[in-house]
Amino acid sequence: MAIKNSVRAEILTSFSSADLTGVFQAINPLGLSRPCGLIRLVNDTDVDVVVSYNGIDENDYLQTGKVLEVNIRTSSDYNHLAQFSKGTVVYVSGGAGQSGYLYLTAYSQEE
Repeated sequence: MAIKNSVRAEILTSFSSADLTGVFQAINPLGLSRPCGLIRLVNDTDVDVVVSYNGIDENDYLQTGKVLEVNIRTSSDYNHLAQFSKGTVVYVSGGAGQSGYLYLTAYSQEE
């Protein structure tokens, strides 16, 4: 199947800060629907969170009010670069917040 010069976005998922328990919880429990070259997390809560890409290891830290964008496709030759695998689940951990949501989306090159 030929790769197209267009982008497809994942459906936005969210997680309430009030539901944070201090252990890793999936923000997208069904995982990515396709391989993605860019993941964006928005922390619109009143608490800082830790991010994991396997539910075990602490991989990133996201302060309240900030955006974390992991773009592993920085070259113009997208056909040969690494990407987050289909099915990748992103996890967040932090203390329960008083307000706001964490948001996750991701982007891939259409086939």
